[in-house]
Amino acid sequence: MFQYHCLNPIAQIGLDYFDAKYEKIDDVNAAEGILVRSASMHEMEFSDNLLAVARAGAGVNNIPLDTLAEKGIVVFNTPGANANGVKELVIAGMLLAARDVVGGINWVKENASDETIAKRAEKEKKNFAGTEIEGKKLGVIGLGAIGGKVANVAKSLGMEVYGYDPYVSVDAAWNLSRDIKHVLSMDDIFANCDYISVHVPAMESTKGTISAEAISKMKDGVVVLNFSRDVLVDEKAMLEALKSGKVRKYVSDFANPTTAGAEGCIVLPHLGASTEESEDNCAKMAVKQMKNYLENGNIVNSVNYPNCDMGICTKASRVAIFHKNIANMITQFTACFGDAGINISDMTNKSRGEVAYTMMDLESEASADMLAKLASIEGVFRVRKVK
Repeated sequence: MFQYHCLNPIAQIGLDYFDAKYEKIDDVNAAEGILVRSASMHEMEFSDNLLAVARAGAGVNNIPLDTLAEKGIVVFNTPGANANGVKELVIAGMLLAARDVVGGINWVKENASDETIAKRAEKEKKNFAGTEIEGKKLGVIGLGAIGGKVANVAKSLGMEVYGYDPYVSVDAAWNLSRDIKHVLSMDDIFANCDYISVHVPAMESTKGTISAEAISKMKDGVVVLNFSRDVLVDEKAMLEALKSGKVRKYVSDFANPTTAGAEGCIVLPHLGASTEESEDNCAKMAVKQMKNYLENGNIVNSVNYPNCDMGICTKASRVAIFHKNIANMITQFTACFGDAGINISDMTNKSRGEVAYTMMDLESEASADMLAKLASIEGVFRVRKVK
């Protein structure tokens, strides 16, 4: 029996994937798996029971990845599960910035009691007319699951699309329209585009991607859209650019004291992945990944350990070892089994930065003494008997 805890409400359609082998519990310290959305885990203490954390969403800045990696706790996310919901909102954000829809709606509300509102509307509508997006240039920074979808839809709407992503995956590249112009520098996007949409993860290296210097390189009257994380944009510099007219509109999905209510800002309350469909997709994906790991030791879509899949174990036992990515580790592991007369029928070793993950299928049962011996090897974080 596996026990799991939800730090946030998780869509029931996802939790329904847990079968009779799983029990939902209130005591987080007793759980082997934690499901989370936005709750911060940085101040949490983690018990030795915990084996995995699954984030029902893409961003993981609320989770201490390195701390968990050193404890041999795998962190999963669900890339692409909410991509369609965010994509649709980005397109809506572009339209809200192009046409003053919000201003027009507010005018109608303010004048709702005026019996001549229809006649007055014909005179006032020019104040909210705006422009069309067809024929305009859109720059997409980051062509992953969301950015790629935004780029493709924008192209179908008649926009000229520039894309920048030095790390674009092969799968993502295959899904991109052939008509998207791939550029080698963000400066090309800044210099040419009428709309710029940012779709990169929030990391130390990406914070302030849209800086005062970057804004100075943009076309006058540019619209900037940020549906990734607010820290990607220097928002104080953005407000100055809005005041000067350099930037026409700033559309953000992250309400904060800097931008909320500010002139030229269209700020949403983090609605991007909040659709029923996105929450369902993220929940289902998170639960499936957690089950596969807890039952089989397989890792898919981890953000702190390498992906590793050996299917279902058909041998007597399967052992998983979390360790530092340094020389001579595999030799020490195999020597332990060799000394005990245990044959290794299958093995895989994958690394990610400073950490590595090794799985071994054995033709004999791995004893508690054997697991303790493996755990005592310098550089080993955790040893887990999967089967």
